[in-house]
Amino acid sequence: MRLGMIGLGRMGMNMCRRVILGGHTVAAFDMDQGKRNEAADAGIQFADSVAALVAMLPCPRAVWIMLPAGGPVDEAIKTLRPLLAPGDYIIDGGNSFYKDDLRRAEELKGTGINYVDAGVSGGIWGLKNGYALMAGCTPEQFKHMEPVFKSLAPPDGYMRCGPVGAGHFVKMVHNGIEYGMMEAYAEGFELLKASRYGAEADLAGVAALWNNGSVIRSWLLELVEDALKKDKDLASIRGFVEDSGEGRWTVAEAIETGVFLPVITESLMRRLRSRQTDPFAEKVLAAMRAGFGGHAVKKRE
Repeated sequence: MRLGMIGLGRMGMNMCRRVILGGHTVAAFDMDQGKRNEAADAGIQFADSVAALVAMLPCPRAVWIMLPAGGPVDEAIKTLRPLLAPGDYIIDGGNSFYKDDLRRAEELKGTGINYVDAGVSGGIWGLKNGYALMAGCTPEQFKHMEPVFKSLAPPDGYMRCGPVGAGHFVKMVHNGIEYGMMEAYAEGFELLKASRYGAEADLAGVAALWNNGSVIRSWLLELVEDALKKDKDLASIRGFVEDSGEGRWTVAEAIETGVFLPVITESLMRRLRSRQTDPFAEKVLAAMRAGFGGHAVKKRE
């Protein structure tokens, strides 16, 4: 298959490389013309515009969008819509909100253009290890795109999760679970470091130990081990944790459906708190303790 790719960022470029390794060809467009040489080195034909990209593809054309969620994806689809024909495919492989998929599929319904949402997990290691793919589409659409899915994923690493929106919904829940797992590891290692054994503890060694036969072994724990080997106190890293949206959407969906989700919700709140310096809430707490019990408060110097 010949695939079109819009977006050659950290994920898009390596996904193109893996598709090519799977025996397919790729033409791509990115707003950053500086990607041209890197694309050429990877065997990717670089287009100067979205229109030029579409012209490079045989019918039925398949264009994979790998852009930040929201406006950038909508703009790409708006540009593609008049350039594509009935039977062509648009695949959104970014971290989009599943309700945006439902809207986009409805907007494209009268055009005959196929819309597929594909949740992708694998990060910067996906080129080597493969990407887990969660697709939302019809069985027929899945069958058409399966050769690309198969090339991108490790064995048994892709599936049709349901109709449109299901792929990104499953990926959203996946990332919510990821938040909770990361928080549990973080809290455990913080306790180890703060304990009476912390001064002598080989935290990287503990991570390695747990990854050999224990019930909490995982790739995330391998990443912890690697980070602690490079910097045992993580002194070079600020405790400032961003989020890319999926955790918020997961918690919002839980509220909407009435599902109890305490671990994932708390892990999201922890990320939000990590970005605050001297939070106002703690000042209010200190003021109340001083008020009712005469407890001393620490003054700002």
